[in-house]
Formats: sequence, structure tokens, C-alpha cells
Amino acid sequence: MKKNLLFLFLTFTIATAYISCSDEWKSEQFEQMVSFKAEANAQGVTFAYLRYNPEGKVRYDLPVIISGSTANSVARTVRIGLDPDTLAILNREQYGERSELYFRQLDPKYYSMPETIEVPAGQSTVTVPIDFTLGDLDQSDKWILPLQILDDSGEDYKANPHKNYRRAMLRINPFNDYSGTYGGTLYKIYLGDSDPLTLNEYRTYVVDDSTIFIYAGTRDIDYLDRKNYKVFIRFTNDYIDIQKRKLEIWSDNGENNNFKVGDEQSYYTIEEEWDAKKPYLKHKYFTLYLNYNFDDYNTVPGQTLSYKVDGTLTMQRDLNTLIPDEDQQIQW
Repeated sequence: MKKNLLFLFLTFTIATAYISCSDEWKSEQFEQMVSFKAEANAQGVTFAYLRYNPEGKVRYDLPVIISGSTANSVARTVRIGLDPDTLAILNREQYGERSELYFRQLDPKYYSMPETIEVPAGQSTVTVPIDFTLGDLDQSDKWILPLQILDDSGEDYKANPHKNYRRAMLRINPFNDYSGTYGGTLYKIYLGDSDPLTLNEYRTYVVDDSTIFIYAGTRDIDYLDRKNYKVFIRFTNDYIDIQKRKLEIWSDNGENNNFKVGDEQSYYTIEEEWDAKKPYLKHKYFTLYLNYNFDDYNTVPGQTLSYKVDGTLTMQRDLNTLIPDEDQQIQW
């Protein structure tokens, strides 16, 4: 009899504890706070990819999230503002006192956005609409739109104190059909008779719908003299054969860097295929063959170094065709 009573007591105790534990999950387990959804890379910035549009606005939707284990229960008005102080700290962390390499804050003439965003009750995610007009923005500088969630003067909300949740350092990155990061292991840079130089990756930058630019040789965006060595690449519809189409290449500083098109015609190819395991995923493969010569007149004072470039750049762009908006299909 005592054993039966003990069993019943233990059963009742366990059942009560289980019901209590189950009820706990009906209440908020964490403090509800406001955050950006803007994952930062190793440099502390978030790339904002914007389809190039020379004549009109391009909208970027920056997600704002109310964290917690339950749905947002009250309507909130969240204040958004600029954050130049964090941008200054980021620059010092990345580049020390070398201010010539710093990220630059985007001028207000290139964007517009609301100062507040409404988060309705029952909804935990909204987006901040930021309209960009970037037609004449010089892509040879590193532009950042530094944003933060401002503190509430009342008790409407609490901003997440974590730096990468409360702030979004948006690295402005216009793109067109041909821009992106290309692999460069077959892109050979020759200085005299020495073995060729190569880099693993080359980033390209938008000029217009059919034109990009790259820096000559091994230069990149962190070279102080980079603006003297732009190589512009225009994609034409003039066929060389059934696959290859002509590229037009030139420099805007040829009188100083002695840029010359090589003997071989530069060209590009584009191939497409569907993913073998994911039938909705389309792969596009871009191959650029470039052939040109240029002089480096900055590296060694009083001397000119003559380079020849001959080789191919390759890029794979993956498109998720389940997404109806073509610009959003790209898997960056």
C-alpha cells in the first residue's frame, strides 16, 4: 500500500512539473530587443548589392527584427539614424592612421530613407526602405552608409546593445550583368622575362549597364594610385565566332600609363547550365580574355615598369530561379 501511495505521489509531482515547464514556454524567455539583420564580414561591413540604374532609384530593404521567443506583442516606432562614430572606429581598426585607405561615408545626395520605421503588434520583422540613386558615384572609392538603431526616449523599445546587431555598416556595391569577383589564376601579368604574377581574385566595378572596370596588373582598391590604372571593359554583341564576343578595353589615363591594346582580340564567353542536384539553380559562367600592355610610373620613383597582361578571368554566378525578381535571384 505504501508503495502504491509513493508511486502516485511521484507521478503527480512529475506531471505537475511537466505542466509547469510547458507553461513556461508560453511566456517570453528573453528580453525583446530591436536589431538589424546585417551580417558583417571580416572587415566589419555588410555588402549591399544594388542593380545599376543610371536614371532611376534602386531600393534596398534592410531588415529590422524584434528578438525574443514569442511574437512581438505591441506596436513600436523604431528610430534609425547615421553612425559616423562607429565608421571612424571601424576605419582605425582596419587601417590604423592610413586615412587615405579609409571607407568613406556616402553623401546624402545618393540616398533617401525614413527616420523611423513602424513595427506592428504581432509582427517581428519589418524592412527599412532605402532608395539609392548612384548614377555618377565613383566606384574607385569605398563607400559606406553607416546606420544605427537609436535609443528610445520612452519605453517603446530597447535597441540591442551588441555592436553588430544594433549597427549596419552598408558597403555600397552596384552591380550589372557582368560585374563581380573573378578568379585570376590564369590571368598572367608579365614584367620583362620574369615569371608571370597572378592573384587568386580580381574584383570588378560597374561603370554602366554594359561596362565594368578593373585595376591594371596586380593593383586593387587598396592601392593609393589605383585611379591612375583603371582598365575599362565594355561587353559588345559583336561575335568573333559562335561563342566568343568582342570586348572593348581602354584606359582613361593612357597618356601617363601608356596603355595599349594587345595584338590578340580581347573577348568574352557566357555559358549556362542547371545544377545537377538543385533543378531550380542556374549556373552562369563568365570567361574574359584580356590582352593589353601598360606602364607603371608610380611604384619606383623616376623609373617606368612595363607590363604585359595576357590571360583569362572567370566568374560563376548562381541564380535561384524560384525567386521571381531577377535581381534578387543572384546568390552572392
